[in-house]
Amino acid sequence: MNFALILLILLLLSGAIWVADALFFRKQRLADAKEPWWVEYGASFFPVILVVFVLRSFIVEPFKIPSGSMIPTLLVGDFILVNKYTYGIRLPVANVKIIDVNNPQRGDVMVFRYPEDPSLDYIKRVVGVPGDKVAYQNKRLTINGVPVPTTQVEDYLHPERLYYSEQYVEQLGEGEHRMLNDQDAPPFIPHPGQFPHRDNCSYNSAGVICTVPPGEYFMMGDNRDNSRDSRFWGFVPEENIVGKAFFIWLNFSDFKRIGSFK
Repeated sequence: MNFALILLILLLLSGAIWVADALFFRKQRLADAKEPWWVEYGASFFPVILVVFVLRSFIVEPFKIPSGSMIPTLLVGDFILVNKYTYGIRLPVANVKIIDVNNPQRGDVMVFRYPEDPSLDYIKRVVGVPGDKVAYQNKRLTINGVPVPTTQVEDYLHPERLYYSEQYVEQLGEGEHRMLNDQDAPPFIPHPGQFPHRDNCSYNSAGVICTVPPGEYFMMGDNRDNSRDSRFWGFVPEENIVGKAFFIWLNFSDFKRIGSFK
């Protein structure tokens, strides 16, 4: 469901009713006549829909984490906020950038339209920016020939499934974040798809090596062995960017997670 398109249609309809009533219908009614129901509801909803549309399109958009691909940073059921202007101002629905602000940086947690089905929003971490040579070999990440600093810490217990994953602190870009590996998962990438710029990637028994094309990004989940990401379906083009995730505002199962994001 394209909620942005639905919201735009409602905005245009309610706005048209509000304008028509202000310029025409109101003048035709008797002073003590009651407004027709469609005018009353349409005109009263217009400012509310306008505020929601502006906030959601240009400032922040809520997003619910649907899967465990970003564990331990983000858990299933986290409700997060996505900054819509960090990477530039875009036209609603069309998603065309009209004002350039910043570009995604390595380490950012970014929401984007899934390249194989743009009706779906995905969330992953930016690992490679345009021009980077990203190598993920034997579960270790290298950018432009330089190993990403990684420190192993205590194992992570998955509460719902009652098993442990190896946990590491990884320094990607200017910040640090935690990521997981499963000892029993193989390092190779099973069944990678055919995607644009597929020839920029080479696959082997140790994993994958890719050179990121201009205007595109290489994304990975923090739950490395349980994430379908750029290793499988390729690069994220700039026009698919939705925004930068920055805040957990609710989790019904754990209120302590509110505000936590690292």
